[in-house]
Amino acid sequence: MIAGFCALCVAELVSVLVRPEAGPVAAVGGAVIDRTPPALKDFAVRNFGTNDKLVLQLGILVLLAVFAMAVGVLASRYRRTGSAAVLVFGVIGAVAATGRPEGRPGDALPSAVGAVLAAALLYLLAGRLAPTTAPRPSSAAGERGGGAPAGFDRRGFVILAGAAAAASAGAGVLGRGLTASQQAGADASRRALVLPVPDSPAPPVPRGAGPAVRGLSPFTTPNKDFYRVDTALVVPRVDADGWRLRIHGKGVERPVTLGFRDLLRREIIERDITLTCVSNEVGGPYVGNARWIGVRLADLLREAGVRPPSGGGPADQLVARSVDGMTIGSPVETVMDGRDAMLALGMNGEPLPFQHGFPVRMLVPGLYGYVSACKWIQDLELTTFDAYDAYWVKRTWSREAPVKTESRIDTPRPFASPKAGTVPVAGVAWAQHRGIARVEVRVDGGTWHPARLAAEDSRDTWRQWVWEWPATPGHHTLEVRATDRTGDTQTDKRVGTVPNGATGWHSVVVDVI
Repeated sequence: MIAGFCALCVAELVSVLVRPEAGPVAAVGGAVIDRTPPALKDFAVRNFGTNDKLVLQLGILVLLAVFAMAVGVLASRYRRTGSAAVLVFGVIGAVAATGRPEGRPGDALPSAVGAVLAAALLYLLAGRLAPTTAPRPSSAAGERGGGAPAGFDRRGFVILAGAAAAASAGAGVLGRGLTASQQAGADASRRALVLPVPDSPAPPVPRGAGPAVRGLSPFTTPNKDFYRVDTALVVPRVDADGWRLRIHGKGVERPVTLGFRDLLRREIIERDITLTCVSNEVGGPYVGNARWIGVRLADLLREAGVRPPSGGGPADQLVARSVDGMTIGSPVETVMDGRDAMLALGMNGEPLPFQHGFPVRMLVPGLYGYVSACKWIQDLELTTFDAYDAYWVKRTWSREAPVKTESRIDTPRPFASPKAGTVPVAGVAWAQHRGIARVEVRVDGGTWHPARLAAEDSRDTWRQWVWEWPATPGHHTLEVRATDRTGDTQTDKRVGTVPNGATGWHSVVVDVI
C-alpha cells in the first residue's frame, strides 16, 4: 500500500512536466471510458449523473488498493517477483496514457517513473520483513552459541515506511501545487476577460416564457446547474491568450488559424439556445437552456472558401477536435444552412466556465451534443462521413443525430402525494430548430388534454407548459407528449438512447390524497 501510494504521488509530480491528463488515474480512467460499451456508459450516466467520473476514479483507486495488497503479500514471500509486478502496472498506465486519441509519447513518463520508484521501495520494504538472526545464549559453560530467528527488522521497517509515506505525500502535494500554479494563467485569462457587447443581441426573453409554478425548471438554466456530460476526467484549463483554432481540410481554399482576440474582433452574436445530450433518457435531466455569445461558424467557414454540399462543396462533415482528444463530427450542410451555429465565448453573461469549454466551444442548434457541441475546441477539419468516423460514431452511435421532439413533466414529482383539487402539472418540451406547437397531457390513459403553452422565446429553445389538473383521490399515472411545428408528434414507442436518442412519452405516478 505504501509503495502504491508512492507510485501515485510521484506520478502526480512527474505529470507536472508533461500534463495533468498523463497521470495514471486519469490515463487509465480515460482508457476505460474509451472502451466502455454504450449501454454501460448510459448506465453510469443514468445512475451517477455528473458524478460518474468521480465514481470511476474512486473505483480505480479501490482496485489499485486491492492489487497493492495482493502484490504486497507476494513480495513478502517472493521479493523480486512482487517488485516486478509493480512494473507491470506501470506498463499498463503508460500504455493507457499513450493509447488515448490525444496520447503523446511523453504521457508514458509519469506512470513509468512512479512504477520504477514504487518497485524499488517495495523491494526495500520487503527486505525489512526478512527474518534476522541473533546469537543463541549459552546454556552451559563452554557451549558454542548458534543462530536463531529473531523476527524482522521492525525498527528499520517503520523508519523506511514512515519516511517513504511522508516523502510520497510531499511529492503529491508539491505536484498538486505546481499543477495549480501552471493553471493559474488560464484562471487569470478567464477572470480578465470582459465579454464584448454583442453586435446582434438576443431579444429579451418574452414575458410569460417561464410560468411561476413551484417545481418547474427555470427557463434559463444557471451555469452551475447546467448538465455536463463528457469524457474528460481532468477538465482542461486553456489560457485564452495562447488558444488557437485551425480551419483546414477538404474544400478549404484558404486555411485559417485564429486566436482568441481574432474572434473578439469579429461580429458577435447573442442567442438563447437549448442543448440536449443524446444520453438523456425520456424525462431525463440532460437538457438545459442558456444565453450564449459568440461568432457565427458559417461565416468563418465561408471566409475559408468552404461551400456546403448543396453548393458544390466536396466536404459533408465538419470534424471538431478538442484539446482533450475528443472528435465530434457535424454535417456541413446543417452548420451552414442559416441557423445560429456558433463558436461560443460566453454563457449566461459570463465567460464560459472551464467545465463547459472555456475559452471556446462549438454548438449547433437542433443537433445532439455528441455531433455538435465540441468543448475546448482547437481544430476544425473539413472531410466526409465516408472518410472519417468521429469518437462516438466509432462506438456505435449514429453519424447524424437531429434532436428528437420530446417533453418532460417537472411537477408533480414521481410518487408525490398532492392534495385533491386543482393540481398544476407543468414541465418543458423541446424540438430545437423546429419549435413546439402543442403539448398534451392525459391521466390514466384517458383523453388527451391540451396544456397551456408559455410564451415562445425562439424555435431553438425549449418551451414550458402548464395544465391545471382537477385531481381526484387515488393512484394516478400522468403522461405527456409534444408536437413540433412540422406537425410531428412524439412517438409513444420507448427506445433507449443508442444510437441517436431516446423516444417515448414521459410518465409520472402520483398518489392524490
